[in-house]
Amino acid sequence: MAVPKRKHSNARTGSRRAHDRLKKRSIAYCPQCSSAVPTHVICPKCGYYQGRTVVQQEES
Repeated sequence: MAVPKRKHSNARTGSRRAHDRLKKRSIAYCPQCSSAVPTHVICPKCGYYQGRTVVQQEES
């Protein structure tokens, strides 16, 4: 089995892991009710997605 001959330095390990961090979810605003919604998600307030109403919401 192949085994490394020398230990990788901390700088080399850190530069390899530079892109492994978590990224923030991008937020869009619903064109119907203007509430903040994550992208590619049906709006929980009005049920609007991709230019049409997908889920009918109950009036309260």
